[in-house]
Amino acid sequence: MKTRRDVFQAIADPTRRTIITLVALNAMTPTAIAENFDSSRQTISKHIQILTECELLEQEQNGREIYYHLNPEKIKEIAVFIEPFRKFWDDRFNKLEAIMKHL
Repeated sequence: MKTRRDVFQAIADPTRRTIITLVALNAMTPTAIAENFDSSRQTISKHIQILTECELLEQEQNGREIYYHLNPEKIKEIAVFIEPFRKFWDDRFNKLEAIMKHL
């Protein structure tokens, strides 16, 4: 049974955000990912599992090694969801800046 996790809960964790950043440019093995943390390999494996379950990471077998890489389509879905909020806050901050300049 495949567990579906919420992508926003997944990216709420700073360790998982760091993992996403690490594999954004280059696919990495779980061992290579774990070397960037002080946590145990099992802990990092759990984070990788969560990111894979919500499809932010995809795995690819290359010989005996499994490599994880970023799923850009899933990241794009997040960006599309966030964009209206970014525009809203940009507008608010621009208005605040204009008010502050006139004081």
